[in-house]
Amino acid sequence: MFEKLKAILVENFDVNEEDITLDTELAGDLGISSIDFADLIITCETEFDIEIDDEATDKLVTVGDVVDYLESHVEK
Repeated sequence: MFEKLKAILVENFDVNEEDITLDTELAGDLGISSIDFADLIITCETEFDIEIDDEATDKLVTVGDVVDYLESHVEK
């Protein structure tokens, strides 16, 4: 899941793969704006065929937070 998310970030948000770890903050470290974050959520919803509710998005601060959310909500 981490590798898939990393690929999405690199392809869609012009960030360096080397800068992405589980502890990397989306806004603070990668410079993901609120608009970019909304695009990331939509991309993840499409890519993983899930719906991420607004309440959950408030808790998605780091790459690891997103990976944990996806791993617990995406059917294997």
